[in-house]
Amino acid sequence: MPTHTTTPDGAADLVVVGAGIVGLAHAVDGLARGLKVHVIERDERAVGASIRNFGHICATAQSGQALAYAFAAREHWLTLAAKAGFGLRETGTVVVARTEAEMAVLEEFAGVRGAEQARLLDADATRELFPPATADVLGGAHLPLDVRVDPREALPAIAAWLESEGVRFSWATHVGAIDPTAGGIDVRTSRGTIRSARVVHAAGHDIDRLFPQVAEEAAVRRCRLQMLEVAPPGGVEIGPAVLTGLSMLRYGGFAETTAAADVRTQLEATAPELLDVVMNLMLTQRPGTNGRPGSIVLGDTHHYDRTHLPFDDEHVAELVLREGARLLGAPLTVRRRWRGVYADSPRTDFLDNEPFPGLRVVSVTSGIGMTTALGLAPTVLDQLF
Repeated sequence: MPTHTTTPDGAADLVVVGAGIVGLAHAVDGLARGLKVHVIERDERAVGASIRNFGHICATAQSGQALAYAFAAREHWLTLAAKAGFGLRETGTVVVARTEAEMAVLEEFAGVRGAEQARLLDADATRELFPPATADVLGGAHLPLDVRVDPREALPAIAAWLESEGVRFSWATHVGAIDPTAGGIDVRTSRGTIRSARVVHAAGHDIDRLFPQVAEEAAVRRCRLQMLEVAPPGGVEIGPAVLTGLSMLRYGGFAETTAAADVRTQLEATAPELLDVVMNLMLTQRPGTNGRPGSIVLGDTHHYDRTHLPFDDEHVAELVLREGARLLGAPLTVRRRWRGVYADSPRTDFLDNEPFPGLRVVSVTSGIGMTTALGLAPTVLDQLF
């Protein structure tokens, strides 16, 4: 990604504040509409939730509006990978079932979605796709339409491609105010003022910095995640993303099944500490280098607050490692640790607010920005223009 800055003078048809995946999604759609687009990012490159995630486009497990956005976004990901030149793997997702209750969720889910979206697996077929599967695995489901990217590669590649197509970027540029004027909207930045006909503010979990009332109305808070990168035990290579029974409580497609209640009841009885930290035990594997398998991204836990203290509890990381070792059937060696963060709202999965005409404040407030943003953006711009 280019790290230079530009002097933001002149006008634009669309200004996008934020170069994470939600902001870039709006820039992609604005470019497709033939608009003059200007993206403003406070950092020299995207460093927030959009590169701290699993790179998992988990389309199939969504429900409702999120499902529609996710499948629309999937098609955009396929197109963008070819245009921007980043890797994309169509290996799907394996959902591992280790109890009868978890298997019942998958059977119910597959019955609703059909074989195109969910293929039930016995224990042996699960191990073919997830070689480390331990003896307690009863079976699973393969969700073949899900895709994977490396967010550290994909986000810079999309930004670079947009710039090559004429989208203007102002990096390391802080936006201090967005004001309506007689001639449009003035975006006041640390490097000058940009006037635009329309503005999308896509600053992720920092909505409250410029628009505290919008954040308060939607009860937006910051979700802090504990995530790890571990060495692949035994040099294992895992093609699909991997979800578990804990994932069945987080994704709407699973959580809405009648059988999901039994999964929660079992966890309340056997592992309440995992529910206390709102764990979603899942993993993806990074692309390998020099013929060696890539690291495994393992997580995650969820902690909610408007303002988090700067301290991480090692006990939480130990829980992730304990459950990861149980899932992978081997002790794990940590290579990296980091804190993820995203905007969360108990009132909506997709915040789309209009503080005044021509300005939309947009955030995916459910932790599925990579999965849905490219599907959400066209809807926002349809309404904005």
